[in-house]
Amino acid sequence: MSSCGFHDSLNLFSDPKSTKSRMMGKGKKHQQLLPYAWVGNSASQCPGQCAWPFHQPIYGPQSPPLVAPNGDMGIDGMIINIATVLAGAATNPFNTGYFQGDAAAPLEAVSACPGIYGKGAYPGFPGELLVDETTGASYNAHGLDGRKFLLPAMWDPATNSCKTLLV
Repeated sequence: MSSCGFHDSLNLFSDPKSTKSRMMGKGKKHQQLLPYAWVGNSASQCPGQCAWPFHQPIYGPQSPPLVAPNGDMGIDGMIINIATVLAGAATNPFNTGYFQGDAAAPLEAVSACPGIYGKGAYPGFPGELLVDETTGASYNAHGLDGRKFLLPAMWDPATNSCKTLLV
């Protein structure tokens, strides 16, 4: 599989005999959509794409990879992909919500801002980031218990630009 992750939805049909819902009507099947997401292991599955900027890219400028904030290139790459897929699933859960471009290949809330993590980003350069003085790891977000993360920029329709956590 050449995808770092994706989201979609399943069509579920409820049988009125197997549920006590009064909203379904008598004898009618009820359709429900269930959104879901999948993200692969960034270390083993196309790391030059799915774990960048913590791994050497598969194409483009070959700048040195960043140090992963949690010390694991694969997990930190997955965190970026989880954030990307969750933002897409939240804003376009059934492929009829927010996206730009062609519906067959939509640019969603984060995929519209590829490779942008900080101010001044350009292809091969993730932007200006915070750097941990002890480990040298790059990050732009703080989590619980002092954890640090690198999270992608999101498209802001109000300003027609990609917004990063560090402005």
